Amino acid sequence: MSLGSPATEVAFLLAGVGLLYVGAELLVVGARDLALAVGLKASTVGVTVVAFATTAPELFVAVLGALTVSTDIGLGAIVGSNVANIGLVLGIAALIRPLDVSSTVFRRDVPFMLLAAVLLVGLGWNGRIGALGGVVLLAALATFTGVVLRRVRQTQAAISAAERDGMPDAEFRDVVAVIGGIAALVVGSRWLITGGRELLSAAGFSDLFIGLTVLALGTSLPELAASVVAAVRDEATFSVGNVVGSNIYNILAVIGILAILSPIAVSPGVRGFEFPALLAFTALLVAVMYRGHRITRLDGGVLLAAYVAFVYLLLP
Repeated sequence: MSLGSPATEVAFLLAGVGLLYVGAELLVVGARDLALAVGLKASTVGVTVVAFATTAPELFVAVLGALTVSTDIGLGAIVGSNVANIGLVLGIAALIRPLDVSSTVFRRDVPFMLLAAVLLVGLGWNGRIGALGGVVLLAALATFTGVVLRRVRQTQAAISAAERDGMPDAEFRDVVAVIGGIAALVVGSRWLITGGRELLSAAGFSDLFIGLTVLALGTSLPELAASVVAAVRDEATFSVGNVVGSNIYNILAVIGILAILSPIAVSPGVRGFEFPALLAFTALLVAVMYRGHRITRLDGGVLLAAYVAFVYLLLP
């Protein structure tokens, strides 16, 4: 059902992106401050709390899009968002300031990011990801969560009494920020789906293309904002951890939940281009990290150029 004029559809699209950004910022700030209040390190906060918070737009857009429009919207949003996180987000952040990669993130979290991409492609290669595939993805998420919790317990045990006294107190406003952020994400995701789909559908684009481009870019704004700010503040481990964690949650949590709610059809086109692109971007990032545990400005330029090429090749 059409919203009306193209101007109205653009207004919904922009308002949806704006609400997603505001909601994610509230969620990130509130969740981060609550986590730091209990003594989590910046890299751990980036991979866990902030990554999960910035994955919320993808979760809302994918699930609402699949239930109200088609599973192509959900699948496209996740694949496109993960590629954007690597090519666009880390590319821009590294151009601002070279990003050092925490050895903990590389050894314990990056393997799960690679595993998530391989699982998605493997489960979807027969053309369908059903409830069983969703259970497999959620089981991998449970394993990742177990590894993270063990690391958190080790971190907590290492905190001295003096360090604990110097940690900030959790505040009620942080809880309010988290709740307000979630509310804004719910409304913003609906507006983004409505405006984006109506506008591009009217121009003849497919649901998959819409998910891979407009919705993926819109839902990657929180990661982009968080990573760019972190790069400017010279908190590289936060930037890298945010993207690695987000890519893990995007596939294992969002696609896992989506597949259980509604079987996901994977078209031959996705298996022929989008899936290989996801694996290629993930492998490229792992190779860059492995070479020197650092993402240089040159690496950032390569990642960004690769993302521009990806979007160009998506054009009909």
